[in-house]
Amino acid sequence: MTLVAAAYTISLRYTRTTDKELYFSTTAVCITEVIKLLLSVGLLAKETGSLGRFKASISENVLGSPKELMKLSVPSLVYAVQNNMAFLALSNLDAAVYQVTYQLKIPCTALCTVLMLNRTLSKLQWISVFMLCGGVTLVQWKPAQATKVVVEQNPLLGFGAIAIAVLCSGFAGVYFEKVLKSSDTSLWVRNIQMYLSGIIVTLVGAYMSDGVKIKEKGFFYGYTYYVWFVIFLASVGGLYTSVVVKYTDNIMKGFSAAAAIVLSTIASVILFGLQITLTFALGTLLVCVSIYLYGLPRQDTTSIQQGETASKERIIGV
Repeated sequence: MTLVAAAYTISLRYTRTTDKELYFSTTAVCITEVIKLLLSVGLLAKETGSLGRFKASISENVLGSPKELMKLSVPSLVYAVQNNMAFLALSNLDAAVYQVTYQLKIPCTALCTVLMLNRTLSKLQWISVFMLCGGVTLVQWKPAQATKVVVEQNPLLGFGAIAIAVLCSGFAGVYFEKVLKSSDTSLWVRNIQMYLSGIIVTLVGAYMSDGVKIKEKGFFYGYTYYVWFVIFLASVGGLYTSVVVKYTDNIMKGFSAAAAIVLSTIASVILFGLQITLTFALGTLLVCVSIYLYGLPRQDTTSIQQGETASKERIIGV
């Protein structure tokens, strides 16, 4: 997942800096959802092994389960709210403030994991989560540049929007994880259910944001082979993300994403001549240390507690 995400980031930067005819990012997001749906359908067909079982699975879990479709539409809607709130926050906060506050989605995800999935994190894991938050902030840190353009901003609105975006990020990810792990339904069936609603949400969003331009220039305006390659990488990355969530958790997904940011930045140094800064080096160190600390095995105190209980019972018996 980390390598795919890093490759996606690098390719995205290349397309946005080399293509003179920029494509509409809103349509690219919609096409990404379509490709993820098609890939999930193909993987489900492979998993079922026969056309009959494949049709039965689609009929039972997708066409015949409107409640399940509604259940999986929640993450799509919440992610849509998150993206809009993030854009609103960026419009009303300084870039540096936005970078720092938006990384609170990492500890927010950990908190949602504890509250919604009834899990516990050790003190060391909590420290590693906040360390990761600081490391990602430093890796992405860009010094503010003086400008003569005066932009009216509403900091109160910006902080409110960033708070909603952070909560949406944590809730949507953990909600999807809970749905995945609360039943034996195939991962690819769950993906199909979610991507169907995702296509509708992103399509509506595309026409709400760029409807006039899309009607004027076309839905696929500015698409090149590189753009399609980026969309494909984003689609594969989305599927890998669902696998990571299914078999690990959303916190590990955050650590993988942080590692991808570091790798893509290092690759950008080689490919685009990006200059390594002290803040990037320190942030990379924090990310690496936090990944190591979070992965350390937790101390199992169960046997110790049982031993203590047994010894107390022996003492009482004597």
